[in-house]
Amino acid sequence: MERKNIWTTYSEQQLQELDSINEKYKACLDAGKTERECVEITIRMAEEAGYRNLKDVQAAGESLKAGDKVYAVNMDKMLALFRIGSEPISSGMNILGAHIDSPRIDVKQNPLYENEGFSYLDTHYYGGIKKYQWVAQPLALHGVVVKKDGTVEKVCIGEEASDPVFVITDLLVHLAQEQLEKKASKVIEGEKLDLLIGNCPLEEVLEAGSDSRKKEQKDAVKANVLRLLKEKYNMDEEDFYSAELEIVPAGKARDCGIDRSMILSYGQDDRVCAFTSLFAMLDVKKAKKTGCCLLVDKEEIGSVGATGMHSRFFENTVAELIAMTEGESELKVRRALSSSRMLSSDVSAAYDPMFAEAFEKRSSAFFANGITFNKFTGSRGKSGSNDANAEYIAALRKAMDDAGVAYQFAELGRVDLGGGGTIAYIMANYGMEVIDSGVAVLNMHAPYEVSSKADVYEAVKGYRAFLKM
Repeated sequence: MERKNIWTTYSEQQLQELDSINEKYKACLDAGKTERECVEITIRMAEEAGYRNLKDVQAAGESLKAGDKVYAVNMDKMLALFRIGSEPISSGMNILGAHIDSPRIDVKQNPLYENEGFSYLDTHYYGGIKKYQWVAQPLALHGVVVKKDGTVEKVCIGEEASDPVFVITDLLVHLAQEQLEKKASKVIEGEKLDLLIGNCPLEEVLEAGSDSRKKEQKDAVKANVLRLLKEKYNMDEEDFYSAELEIVPAGKARDCGIDRSMILSYGQDDRVCAFTSLFAMLDVKKAKKTGCCLLVDKEEIGSVGATGMHSRFFENTVAELIAMTEGESELKVRRALSSSRMLSSDVSAAYDPMFAEAFEKRSSAFFANGITFNKFTGSRGKSGSNDANAEYIAALRKAMDDAGVAYQFAELGRVDLGGGGTIAYIMANYGMEVIDSGVAVLNMHAPYEVSSKADVYEAVKGYRAFLKM
């Protein structure tokens, strides 16, 4: 089928809207480098648009009616926004689902140590990464430290121009003959991904000369790190036990290309779909069907745990909404879920001519060709896949065409080479119609990923059209 670069189709007004959406998107990428930060951003934007916390509505003893807008949060790492439609929720919803976790490196619970005058944080990588991509570049530390008294300290070091940054060191090429003979998966191994955070010893320890201080002298750099953490975050070493600290690339999202047609940033898998879904959700003011924007955690490690898609959070929240609109009914909850339609909004692999051998060109997603639909994902023989039905795809095609949305259909690389999955199959277990859709990216799962501004724009348009179906 003929492919068309959609940059040439835009009017001046559309280009202005495209620029506005992408500037807002870059700002969200800068502010949301962890799932907790993404939830904070979403709540702020939702409340500015008139959404209310579902718990507050329940506490006030209010019911819900068409046009009402509410959100529900799960452990500050997963949330759902709902705009109540004119039709009963039990007749089904239009759901945009995306994940807000991204591949990264996590700090362990017993992380801080000193080795030959350097202080490090011990780490454990999260999700599928090429470990060698994370060395020898500036890194930032984001997260929270929760004290025994319940006090929460937010941590963000490495993003401001005045902040220090961190690094994972690599072996100099002059001594790397043996290293370079290893497989790419072994060049840098997981236990070599420790974060370098200090080299200056604690001044008081340096000045001590007695034999009784020799052990303390040995760990002087670590002691200095602990002093700084105490000063800035009132944090003791034991507080690492109840900390969630994530290591991510430092720096802001940037325009990519001399024509500024692309965006280079960390975390676009899957925040390019999460934020465009959010933008569309906030843009659509009313519709017959109840609209939902569901942003989840833990997709990169199998959607497990209390904040992953396998949890009962979404199902329980729908039950609460049914009770507040149609009366408490387990049967109506089941009807609502099975009658819903969903876009499992996740990124797709963009065709990369530098690695053409990994793709089947006719079935690949291309930059500046619009939002991407994947009838199925999974791997090889469609293992682990949700395979969308033809009737649903036909309805989506009509909705996209009627709204003037550019779209394409694709698969994730050559059939026998590998593959990937999303949350689609989990939601399909309810019997609802689900298909994977999203934005094609280059460098997926790398510290810096690339997207097309045109595709970001078309994703917002496509998600708006879906919510109005």
